[in-house]
Amino acid sequence: MRLFARLYDWTMRASRHRRANWYLGAVSLAESSFFPIPPDVMLAPMTLARPRDWLALAGLTTVTSVIGGLFGYGIGYFLLDASLPLIERLGYLPAYEQATTWFERYGFWAVFAAGFTPIPYKIFTVSAGGAQMALLPFLLGSLIGRGGRFFLVAGLVRVLGPRIEPKLRAYVDAIGWIVLVLLVLGLLIWQVSR
Repeated sequence: MRLFARLYDWTMRASRHRRANWYLGAVSLAESSFFPIPPDVMLAPMTLARPRDWLALAGLTTVTSVIGGLFGYGIGYFLLDASLPLIERLGYLPAYEQATTWFERYGFWAVFAAGFTPIPYKIFTVSAGGAQMALLPFLLGSLIGRGGRFFLVAGLVRVLGPRIEPKLRAYVDAIGWIVLVLLVLGLLIWQVSR
């Protein structure tokens, strides 16, 4: 079944759409506070389709992610009690508790590291608001951490993309199914180990 190849082709076409930047910005903003899909999923193919724009695309993703992070911060700051049942229902409570511990211990560095950890960034933004972390270190940590991640992703795709794209296209279905199986296995192991 060529499911991932069709999805890959659609994403490459969509990345050239005249409103693609708006979509990337919206996904990046939403992912920082509540949306489950990371913006890298759009940033990488958009950079592959428009390699000359890699700096602008990484910058857009960073800025909108930080703005979305402020929204997540506001959720934690003003609506933490209302948000905790949803965080627990989605299975993010252990991650939330870990992020809160990191904020108490590391502050700025916890937000900076959040850009690169497997714990969803939205958990860090809500946790920072709930812990009432000072806003300036939160913003600086978000800007540097998220910017580092998105500029790294876009830069790597810019440099390596033309060489790996033909192979990626040829093996995208196998890669997609392997990643999906690994993700399901990881979730099952995580659920059993709790």
